[in-house]
Amino acid sequence: MVDSIQFLLNQELISINDVNPSMTVLQYLRERQSIMGTKEGCAEGDCGACSVVVVEIVNNKLSYKAINSCILFVGSLHGKQLITVEGLKFDNKLHPVQQAMVDFHGSQCGFCTPGFIMTLFAMYHMQKSFSVSEIHNHLAGNLCRCTGYRPIIDAAASIKFTGDHFENKKEETITLLKSITKGGLLTFRSESTTFFIPDSLNSLLELRHKYPVARLLAGGTDLGLMISKHFQVLSEIILLGKVSELKQIEETQSHLCFGAAVSYSDLLPYFQKNFPSLYNMVLRLGSVQIRNSGSMGGNLMNASPIGDSAPPLMVLDATVTLVSQKGQREVSLSELFVDYRKTSLHEDEVLLNIKIPKIVDQEKFEVFKISKRFDQDISTCCGAFFIKIENDLVKSIRIAFGGMAATPIRAKNTENFLLGKLWNEEIVEQAEKILQDEFTPLSDFRGSSWYRTKISSNLLKKFYLVSSKQIDQTGVVHYE
Repeated sequence: MVDSIQFLLNQELISINDVNPSMTVLQYLRERQSIMGTKEGCAEGDCGACSVVVVEIVNNKLSYKAINSCILFVGSLHGKQLITVEGLKFDNKLHPVQQAMVDFHGSQCGFCTPGFIMTLFAMYHMQKSFSVSEIHNHLAGNLCRCTGYRPIIDAAASIKFTGDHFENKKEETITLLKSITKGGLLTFRSESTTFFIPDSLNSLLELRHKYPVARLLAGGTDLGLMISKHFQVLSEIILLGKVSELKQIEETQSHLCFGAAVSYSDLLPYFQKNFPSLYNMVLRLGSVQIRNSGSMGGNLMNASPIGDSAPPLMVLDATVTLVSQKGQREVSLSELFVDYRKTSLHEDEVLLNIKIPKIVDQEKFEVFKISKRFDQDISTCCGAFFIKIENDLVKSIRIAFGGMAATPIRAKNTENFLLGKLWNEEIVEQAEKILQDEFTPLSDFRGSSWYRTKISSNLLKKFYLVSSKQIDQTGVVHYE
């Protein structure tokens, strides 16, 4: 049976079965619905001109999230509400967010304005009120090429939640979304693509066994580029977002365990509480729109050598649970990556969850991201460090890097040298020299081999200075 993709477009119920489910939402809006407020700027989730708001039911309440429509698949909209800038005006009056942009002259050429408005609209519903630093954080994924940021920030700071027609219809919206969110496996087909939405782990594993080369879709922040930038045809896609086992978060006294499809945004409160350095890094690895879609599980299984998730999880001694119809197994992060963009995942397996031990007394952890831009830029080098000191000696140490080899990698020679030694400047300077000879990184437009090598040893020195409390945390992590 072939199902229809059903969702709310602003306040209108849409049911479609004549669209490729892997078509981007941006393309669908502009070409099928002639809704032109949503713009294409970069087609890779960087500029925010394509920002829309996706609404779904979470704990029986409506959750509003700004999303990049240029890398979001139409099939992912099933059972949700899609809001565009055209839907904000009501009863011939501008929405409070739109009116604030008018009052503070926040639009110049106007190309980027709908994207800014939609990001602010999501903030309007989820934050109610916000500080200047929160405004900067939320708008980091929206670029204004006229550089008109000051009036936009002023407009955002002026906004106060006074309700709107979406708030007034929230109960009606919840009822309608529940009516189109039926259980069981959903299948959407076009001539070139079959799009599956399983609603249980068993259903997912059956599909994985039957379609071992199908693309697993969590947030699509990488997979979406295959459509938007490379124009590839993806014959089979399995959406993970409805599998509850992949969306769970469990925190105990000793561990944090979360499903492979949990978004970065949902993880941030847990990281802020337990791993502050990881929290600060995640705030930089992508915009709010990317963090609302992307998952740490997806980042790991993409197996990019410059992915930011792997190095900190490796030094934190995290493990992943891989599961198939045959059973499940637990693998350490250090054993997960076997070659360039290859993992030890079997073709019938999926990543179930990630488990991170919490930091205890005498243990210190830091992760440092080096990139050309502060916000939402791919790392030139990402260095992560963990140490446990007992009786002034290094009892345990783990050092890992992204951007230094074909895979995220541990600096084993440097670790072995430091183990059992005093943690002081003289020893660390000797370790820096060992580290400089440990890898042969490539040179590319993000940085030369020499630069990456120098940065890696500098980051070790930085970790020593921070962990020994000779300096406070360095780098821009908060601003007003």
